[in-house]
Amino acid sequence: MERRDQGTVTVELALALPAVIGLMAVCLAVGSAAVAQVGVLGAARAAARAAALGLSDAEVEAAAVAVAGGGVTVSVSRGGGLVQVTCGRRVALAPFGSGVASAAATAVCEPARGCG
Repeated sequence: MERRDQGTVTVELALALPAVIGLMAVCLAVGSAAVAQVGVLGAARAAARAAALGLSDAEVEAAAVAVAGGGVTVSVSRGGGLVQVTCGRRVALAPFGSGVASAAATAVCEPARGCG
C-alpha cells in the first residue's frame, strides 16, 4: 500500500456509516409499523367475530385486547344485520415520531344470537 493511500478506508467508513445507520433506522421503523398493523388487523377480526356472536361491547373490547395487547382502541357499530369493528393503536416510529395503525373488520350477525 502506498503512503498516500493510508487512511482511505477509515475515511470511506466514516462517510458511509451515517447512511447505513439511517437505513437501519428506516428498516426498524417500517418493521415496527408492520407488526402493529398485523396486530390491529387480528384484533379487529377477533372483535368483529365476538360482536357477531352477540357479546357486549366490553367483551368485544376484551377480545381485541387479548389479540393486540393493551393500548388498542376499539369502536363497534351495529346495524342492518352487520357489525363493524375498528381498532387502532399509536405506534412509535423512532426516530421519525409516531403514527397510528388502524384496521376495520365487518361480520354478519349470527341469526340465533343477534348482534346485541
